[in-house]
Amino acid sequence: MKPNISFELIKPYSDRLPEECGVFGAYDASGHNVTDAVFYGLYALQHRGQESAGIASSDGSKISFHKDMGLVTEVFGDEGIDELVAPGHLGIGHVRYSTSGESQLINAQPLVISSKRGQMALAHNGNLINYKTLRDELLQLGHINQTTLDTEVIAHLLARYSEDTIENAIIKTSRWLKGSYALVIAVNDKLIGVRDPHGIRPLSLGRVGDMYVISSETCAMDAVNGEFIRDILPGEMVVISKDGVRSTMIEEKDHKKLCIFEFVYFARTDSHIDGISVYDARAKAGRILARKAPVDADIVAGVPDSAVTAALGYSEESGILYGEALAKNRYVGRTFIKPKQKVREQSVKVKLNALSRNVKGKKVVLVDDSIVRGTTSKKIVEMLREAGAREVHMRISSPPVKWPCYFGIDTPTADQLIGSSNSVDEICQLIGADSLEYLTAEDLLQSVNGSKNQFCMGCFDGDYPIKLELEKQSFEDM
Repeated sequence: MKPNISFELIKPYSDRLPEECGVFGAYDASGHNVTDAVFYGLYALQHRGQESAGIASSDGSKISFHKDMGLVTEVFGDEGIDELVAPGHLGIGHVRYSTSGESQLINAQPLVISSKRGQMALAHNGNLINYKTLRDELLQLGHINQTTLDTEVIAHLLARYSEDTIENAIIKTSRWLKGSYALVIAVNDKLIGVRDPHGIRPLSLGRVGDMYVISSETCAMDAVNGEFIRDILPGEMVVISKDGVRSTMIEEKDHKKLCIFEFVYFARTDSHIDGISVYDARAKAGRILARKAPVDADIVAGVPDSAVTAALGYSEESGILYGEALAKNRYVGRTFIKPKQKVREQSVKVKLNALSRNVKGKKVVLVDDSIVRGTTSKKIVEMLREAGAREVHMRISSPPVKWPCYFGIDTPTADQLIGSSNSVDEICQLIGADSLEYLTAEDLLQSVNGSKNQFCMGCFDGDYPIKLELEKQSFEDM
């Protein structure tokens, strides 16, 4: 029986699974300034979050930082990064879509704190499912919270072990953390990357000359002309300093559970995660979809941007011509959240518009990566029909989303997921398509065959890698 757990909704949602966050860190052993590299790294990770952005830099002792609401170019574009953040040979950055914590400036990251060991900056991608339990326990012990971030809980725990080395403090802190986390930390002239024991969120290590970088995705390394070294392992802590790179395994799990939605939607197509090309995985998913759910059609199209690669795979396998059916406004963010459902539905045409010349009188196979609420899919099908499409056949390159995610993706509760309470035939009727087919979970796993990890597929099957029913925790023995 699946756990019946509901979390408080802190904002309205788009008809997508919104991105989590992106983190980037850089350390230059030659002492050169890294703030430009961090900026371009974040720019390459912008798809992972568009609510806020921030950069913290350090000269080895003092940390300078700037963060604000908006895109990376909005936060740093007008005045320039040199006017906002002091030069430093050590820096970390963050782009955010809020999961734990409301969308406010005070919750923008990196989080910079002071403790007995000096200043420390943290940036976090993921979500602690025991955040409220830890926060309440820390409040009982006299800690003061300035944000509603689970990142601040991590910072408080690290501060409680400030008599120890930072490495040992991280090891001890990790024992309290339940959930997903990919962390970059700047402290004591060290850049530290930590990945949770299940490896739910991605994290990788690269190099540019004398500069080492840690990033949520490899595409950010390409943006700074970096060379990918390897993925940081689940449960691994990587410490970069003037002495080089050291690795410590904090905790190893028998089952690695990388979020499979990285390949379905979140990651950029030019990234590689845990040994798998995102582009290849999406193209393969499209080819499998074509074999499993063929259509007698005139044109194959993808919902831009994340479904285009799967649509190309479908076209290649089926032999049906690929063409654009939808034009996208590139100046609208991926999430484009509006405060009212009615406004969200009306705003679909601001983001997407049908290309009548390509679809008029034709039978269209429209490939998308997922259907969450169904509202956007319904509007897109209507747009294609209004543009003259004779038939619209939806093909989805993942299984139906039936369960919420608790590990860093901002999803609706189960009752708001169209796949939770409706059959495929019912969803097809609700969105107004002529036919609708999904990949199965087994099909989707074929698309990522060869990865070093197994996968978290909780949003599809409700089988989560971490038990959601949490026991009470106490810090009395800390």
